[in-house]
Amino acid sequence: MCLFPALFMDLVVTIYQAICFRAYGIPRVVRGDYFVIDRHNLQYLNPVEKMNCIYCGYFNGLIAYVQEIAARTEQYWCPIKHARKLASIHSRYYKFIEYGDSATYQDRLEEVRRDLSDLQPGG
Repeated sequence: MCLFPALFMDLVVTIYQAICFRAYGIPRVVRGDYFVIDRHNLQYLNPVEKMNCIYCGYFNGLIAYVQEIAARTEQYWCPIKHARKLASIHSRYYKFIEYGDSATYQDRLEEVRRDLSDLQPGG
């Protein structure tokens, strides 16, 4: 039942980054870097297990792809760390300004917003 909402989310997020990332000069996330669907090729899996491997490879790849798009979006629009510790942080979070540090925020917002030098063009 989750497949159709996942496909819709995949479509919407891909269109979003194609338009918005291009408009704001944010390097686009390379979709193929996040989707690995290969375990269904294992001969020792039965057909149901193979189908489950395809689904899991797609869905976990989608979540990672969406998280990276969200991370780059957050770095551009709101690069401020949260007040409390997060259970999991994304790839861009270490660049963010400390919570409550208004002076640094005012002084470094544009710098942090544009600090994408560690990303390859188009990815």
